[in-house]
Amino acid sequence: MGSKKVVLAYSGGLDTSYCLKYLKNEKGYEVHTVLINTGGFDDAELKAIEDRAYELGSAKHANLTIVDKYYDKAIKYLIYGNVLKNNTYPLSVSAERVFQAIEAIKYAKSVGAEAIAHGSTGAGNDQIRFDLIFQTIAPEIEIITPIRDLKLSRQEEVDYLAKNGVHYSWEKAQYSINKGLWGTSVGGKETLTSSQPLPSEAYPSQLQKTGEEKVTLEFKKGELVAINGVADKPSNNIVALEKLANAYAIGRDIHVGDTIIGIKGRVGFEAAAPLIIIKAHHLLEKHTLGKWQQYWKEQLGNWYGMLFHEGQFLDPVMRNIETFLEDTQATVNGTVTVSLKPYHFSLDGIESPNDLMNTGFGQYGEMNNAWTSDDAKGFIKILGNAQKIYSSVNNETYE
Repeated sequence: MGSKKVVLAYSGGLDTSYCLKYLKNEKGYEVHTVLINTGGFDDAELKAIEDRAYELGSAKHANLTIVDKYYDKAIKYLIYGNVLKNNTYPLSVSAERVFQAIEAIKYAKSVGAEAIAHGSTGAGNDQIRFDLIFQTIAPEIEIITPIRDLKLSRQEEVDYLAKNGVHYSWEKAQYSINKGLWGTSVGGKETLTSSQPLPSEAYPSQLQKTGEEKVTLEFKKGELVAINGVADKPSNNIVALEKLANAYAIGRDIHVGDTIIGIKGRVGFEAAAPLIIIKAHHLLEKHTLGKWQQYWKEQLGNWYGMLFHEGQFLDPVMRNIETFLEDTQATVNGTVTVSLKPYHFSLDGIESPNDLMNTGFGQYGEMNNAWTSDDAKGFIKILGNAQKIYSSVNNETYE
């Protein structure tokens, strides 16, 4: 009887490289590796990762690119909901991990694997995202997590690989970088503290341009359909905007939040296109949606982001919220002008056929065209009825 077959969700980084060697050498598994590309890898990088997997002992490697599926089923709704975790983080890694887990377990089932493995530690969110998806879609497949189970440090992983003839730069291992369509996370020794910033050189993009550059973003029903008048599918527009904004080193920040397991966590990220798109989209919504649409979008968008971040993407309520978010986007049409500058950006304004500000009813703080002075006085009197009645009945003095 041959070795048991395990599929390893592989990224080419330190953790999954260790897992590949360990599962093959120490546990005797036939290891099949799969990289789920949600954006961020070019053809040369994918080929290099494949070659590396075979060098480390993979029996079979597959690169599966799901960029458009990832956009259609995830990023689109993160934009509709203006999702920024703790008003900061655009779910750069948390969203893609969910979809990498979905596709990895599908692949494991397709090749008849008895087990599936990932390189998460026991102290982060990714372990939960992966395990939740795996357990839901394929409860019959065993989950193996060597780094979590052995409680390994990064230095111990580097030492094990070196012992088995694999050189891995310790300098490179000090920073964990995950690049995808919706941003890049950067973790290092500084993010393990509460006080230290990441050094500039830790971020993938460095400042190349100075001065100011204006960019126009065209939205149709909430989706980014063109940049500077050039139309393309939204996923390609995200890549194009990222390239423009990376030259200004835009989108750097550090997210601090409560992890799913209850401890505080801190991670750096670079997400120029996501931050610009979300802020531009939000500005357009301020002009084209009503007050209560915006209010309930904010509540449900926040819930959607929290559940997504915590790996609950398969909960049926997520489909309900998506239906609501999509329904709100019918009038979110127009162009937003953005100014790119070194390390930051600003929103200049919008033009939209659905702009609720450009009406003949009145101009804020200036004049009223659709009501009289007596109308205004009567409205204010009726509006104040409830608080006047409460004040009178309870003899409030408001001192």
